[in-house]
Amino acid sequence: MSRTSAILAAAVVFGLAAPAFADTIRVGVTISTTGPAASLGVPQRNSIALLPKEIAGQQVTYTVLDDGADSTRAVANMRKLIEEEKADIIIGTSTTPASLAMINVAAETKVPMISLSASASIIQPMDATKRWVFKVPQNDNLMADAIAGHMAASGVKTVGFIGFNDAYGDGWAKEFTRAAAEKNITIVANERFARADTSVTGQVLKLVAAKPDAVLIAGSGTPAALPQKTLHERAYAGKYYQTHGVANNDFLRVGGKDVEGTILPAGPILVSAQLPDSNPIKAKALEYVKAYEAANGAGSVATFGAHAYDAAILLTAAVPGALAKGKPGSAEFRAALRDSMEAQKNVVMTHGIANMTAEDHNGFDSRARVMVTIEGGAWKLLP
Repeated sequence: MSRTSAILAAAVVFGLAAPAFADTIRVGVTISTTGPAASLGVPQRNSIALLPKEIAGQQVTYTVLDDGADSTRAVANMRKLIEEEKADIIIGTSTTPASLAMINVAAETKVPMISLSASASIIQPMDATKRWVFKVPQNDNLMADAIAGHMAASGVKTVGFIGFNDAYGDGWAKEFTRAAAEKNITIVANERFARADTSVTGQVLKLVAAKPDAVLIAGSGTPAALPQKTLHERAYAGKYYQTHGVANNDFLRVGGKDVEGTILPAGPILVSAQLPDSNPIKAKALEYVKAYEAANGAGSVATFGAHAYDAAILLTAAVPGALAKGKPGSAEFRAALRDSMEAQKNVVMTHGIANMTAEDHNGFDSRARVMVTIEGGAWKLLP
């Protein structure tokens, strides 16, 4: 069976201890299927059901736990998966703060981890701890450059910024400040809000008072709709930008007419059907869309679920090299799996093409992003 066929024909074990096969690769998964990041975690959980149950002749099982976007629960889940379920690798979690909290566990136990979160701070700067961590979503610095470039080309000179008051928002504030300065764009307001907030009126009043040409909202999932809806209520008439953290249909549903015209960078999979046939990612992206919608219904696909699919693509590519140095369940296999993932080149995923190095455990370049807008309640590829 080919690597692609194995992924599409996959079965999965949810929440159960791995069977006692001698040659079983045990994958532990912690994701946010409840709480403020559920719109990220639910499609990720659904995507686990599409992942391979066999790689390079080895059985593969998955144990999936929910962390509710809580850092303490994510760390506890990771320890449970490693200590009780004997996981060879961890996939997760859905949010940046919780992923950052898990890094030390990966280094301490010497079990590799593939994060499904966006912030570059999860893997940068590289050190002895982060060498055990990989990530498949695009880094925020790659996407910040795309936003600043689009703003400059659109005549934007001043920007108001509002982001989560956690590591996701902090990472975006840092990267967008750099990218904006490179394009001679001035940030005239810098506000924060919590993922669980029900009102951001105070922050929005400050943004409106600063009279920026555009506002960038650095949030993820459905909570990122709140500042934009509040800005509309206050009649802000400038341009609206969001990050790739909102690229799913739940954001469109919650935002409604208030998010029409929003501009954001996203993985090519978001508009895979609109990509030219020459795009090297299109076929892989459409493959995932077909598999996901066959299992979950037409129009149900979300880019966040594709990150889990991409984690399996990276794992599938790395396993043969790791098996040459150790058996699943052994420290030698886990270390070899880390080394093999770091050595992968030209791995075509649904979001981009990964070329890993010892200093870059994401490996994506500009092929991993497109600019899109929201038109008629749907995503539209921009030229």
